[in-house]
This record gives sequence, structure tokens and C-alpha cells, in this order.
Amino acid sequence: MTDCFRTSTDWEDIRFFISLARHGSLSATARALAVNHATVARRVASLEASLGEALVERRPDGYVLTAAGQRVLATAAGMEEAAAALNRGANGEAISGLVRINTTPGLMQGFLAARLAYLADQHPGLDVEMTTDVRPVSLERREADIALRLGRPQDGAVIVRPLAALGFACYASAGWIKRLEAGGVPVFVGFDEANAHLPEALWLARHLPQARLALRTSNQFAQGTAAAAGAGVALLPHFIGRQLGLAPFPLMPLPPARELCLVTRRESLQHLPTRTVIDHLEALFAREQALFVG
Repeated sequence: MTDCFRTSTDWEDIRFFISLARHGSLSATARALAVNHATVARRVASLEASLGEALVERRPDGYVLTAAGQRVLATAAGMEEAAAALNRGANGEAISGLVRINTTPGLMQGFLAARLAYLADQHPGLDVEMTTDVRPVSLERREADIALRLGRPQDGAVIVRPLAALGFACYASAGWIKRLEAGGVPVFVGFDEANAHLPEALWLARHLPQARLALRTSNQFAQGTAAAAGAGVALLPHFIGRQLGLAPFPLMPLPPARELCLVTRRESLQHLPTRTVIDHLEALFAREQALFVG
């Protein structure tokens, strides 16, 4: 029973499940919640028993959600966000001010821009600024309040929270899929020379060294848009390929998924506007996990 929670379900079990879904391992979840491994495992097992379905599957590289787990997470994340909003309202704190988010162009254009309107509607005094600098911005120099980064930063006194694992595939338009199925030679849309050092560009060059790049751009959302218009095949994160209506086609081994992390300063967690945006982003990515995975 995963369409709704039974009245006997313990909210603490749900909270532990949400954290395991975000962090992907018992050890990371235990560290985040300041408990031991056994407590995390016991809480998640309790929720599974309450709902009557397996929610997670253990694999060599960590835990992944089952289909039932994906459905429960979508509901649970909404509950978490509503509880956070209720607590803020109960405290009588008006939320106003500017919060600056730095992220990748593909993530901003292909995911966030269309999903942050809710914040402006719910909190009329809250202003959100999104930037997509090519260089990594410095949180310590206060160039941004929140950064969404591919991979974990290795230095700096920052808080790192995993949001999603970005999976990839070769995506193409319906016309190109027909050509490929008929044995046609693919041409690609890829990164321009200034961005040829990025992992996906290097992966394509390594596995298809003779591939022709018919069109080159600086970011993956633009590549996906060009592929949707028939310019060629693009190696894209699933969230871009799927939202643009493209279809995957197996042309080479796929690169490993890349971890997307939310990074912020420790003191920012005490700043109500920033904390509100962080809560919203964590709930948003939890609800949309299925968009990112293969």
C-alpha cells in the first residue's frame, strides 16, 4: 500500500527513509542524522513493514529505490516540505530577502527555471537569483548562497548535501532514431572547444573517437534543443533528454552517473530565506528522482 500512508505510520520512519533516498548509503545517512547504521536500517525496515512493500534495494554501490520507493518518496517529500512550511508559519517569521543560487546552465534552463515559480508565489518577499557562471563561484567569498555542483568540493568549510545522481544516454529525435535503426552513421551535437575538457566531452571522444561533431555548443540544454531539431545525436543527462521529448539510442558504453550536490555555508542554514530555498530544493529533487535516473 503506497498510494497513501497508513495512520499508524511513524513520521520518524518516513524521515529516515527520505534521508536514505537522498544519501544512498547507510553510512552517509547515519552521519547526516547523527545516529548509527542500525538505527537507519531499523527505521526504513519499519516503514516497509508498515506499508507492506520493499522500498529500497541494496546494491554493491549503495541503496536504490524500488518502484514503490519512488512513489512513496514523492509523497513523503511533499509531506516534509509542508511540515517545514508549517513550522515556519507557526514561528510567525516572514520570509523575505535575496537568495543567490549558482548552478550549471543545463540544470538552470532544463530543470530549475520552470520549477522555482512556486517559491515566488508562496513567499512574495523572497527573491531568488540564479547564475550560471562557467567558473566555480566561491561560497566563502559570498559570491552565492547556494551552489548546485556536479561532484563534491574537496576544500572549504561548507555543508554538502547530495540531491541526485545524474544518469546519461545518447538521445536523438524520432527522425534520427529511424536513421540509426536503419544503419545510418550518427553525427553528434557536443561541447565546443572551450568545454572539451568536461567529462561527457572526454567520454564521447574516448569511446567514439571518429565521431563527427556537426554542431557544438557550450551547454547540454542547448545541445538537447539542437538534437530535438534534428541536428544529430547528443550525449545528455536523462532529465534534459526526457523533457525535450528525445529518445535514447545505445551507441556506446554510458558514462557513470554524476552526483549532484547542494553546497552552502554552515551559517547559511541559520538564514531563514536561504534555509527556505534549501528545503524547497531538497524536496523538489526528492520528488523528481525518477527524472534523473536510468
